[in-house]
Amino acid sequence: MIDRKKIEEPVAAELKQFHDDFAGSLRSGNGTNYLKQAIDVILSRTGKHVRPLLVLLTAKACGKVTPNTINSAVLLELLHTATLIHDDVVDETKQRRGAPSLNAIFDNRVAVLAGDYVLSSALVRSIQTGDIRIIYIISNLGKELSEGELKQLETTEDVVLSEERYMQIIYKKTASLLSACTEIGSISAEVPAGLISLCRQFGEYLGYCFQIKDDIFDYYKDTQIGKPTGNDIREGKITLPLLYAMRTGEKEQAEKAEKIIKTHDFTAENMDWLISFAVDNGGISYAEGKMKEYRNKATELLNQLPHSEAKEALLLLADYIIERKK
Repeated sequence: MIDRKKIEEPVAAELKQFHDDFAGSLRSGNGTNYLKQAIDVILSRTGKHVRPLLVLLTAKACGKVTPNTINSAVLLELLHTATLIHDDVVDETKQRRGAPSLNAIFDNRVAVLAGDYVLSSALVRSIQTGDIRIIYIISNLGKELSEGELKQLETTEDVVLSEERYMQIIYKKTASLLSACTEIGSISAEVPAGLISLCRQFGEYLGYCFQIKDDIFDYYKDTQIGKPTGNDIREGKITLPLLYAMRTGEKEQAEKAEKIIKTHDFTAENMDWLISFAVDNGGISYAEGKMKEYRNKATELLNQLPHSEAKEALLLLADYIIERKK
């Protein structure tokens, strides 16, 4: 497994500043007791912070980290945090990464309002950059993320089984966010438009890798991942491994899978059968192949940048995303 510290090394000092600014941004203002308690919970959950790391490494690989780079890393992590809080309410999720979600600790009212507070903090930060391009990307990103969740909700209700629809959803849910990170990182480094476009595309490819890897986790029993096996399927989210198996497997079995999904007959026996059906028919192998295709596209783009420690760390990060265990 790739050592995370090796990836962070080129921006270690900048990451420390990010952590300080992120906590300070959430704790600014007086707030209510509920809000203070909610923020304590948020700050106690140290995630992978892939998004701020992407911002910082992209800026450094492009030439320099500026005050706007740090500010952008903070605002993007704030935006991401807000969407996770709201998603848990929408999905009625009681756990995130093995710990109780905010709505489980408090209730939906407190979680939604805390999410709104975090989102507003992100918008304030975007204005503080003073760069209309960054403000536009953040505003548009908010729309993309919301549309992605709504499109997924429509898909689960209509049981639309299509790889094209799946890719549209993961673009809006994940790839749009990671592409915003790399695009804004390059903007903050004050580089030409062509390089900004390259960095944006690099982030998009990484986003596809990240989400496909998350979806693969749904087919493995591993308590460290932080969500039960088959959780996505139970919520009606039919992801790439099962989509592939239903397209290529025996007709009778594919029809059985579709019937289980459409009738929401998610007994323990049926869940075990669906997961075995996806695995046995090459669904995991297919998804892993797609993920590696996008990783290769991402690294081809990145190799157009001059050699630097930050660039090498980004290449390692691409590998880390597809090799991670949770």
